[in-house]
Amino acid sequence: MKRIFQLFVTRWLSKTPLGLVVLGVAWWIMRKKRGENEKAPVPPRKDTRRKYAARR
Repeated sequence: MKRIFQLFVTRWLSKTPLGLVVLGVAWWIMRKKRGENEKAPVPPRKDTRRKYAARR
């Protein structure tokens, strides 16, 4: 439901130049937030695919 709402809001905002500016600013802010989250240390994962591939 959230994705459908986002789609309609995006389409509605993209009809005007001011809406495009709003979308651009929102995209930039979200991109900045994602960049900060990716810098956090990630614990190492076990590669389970290798284990099953070795059994063949």
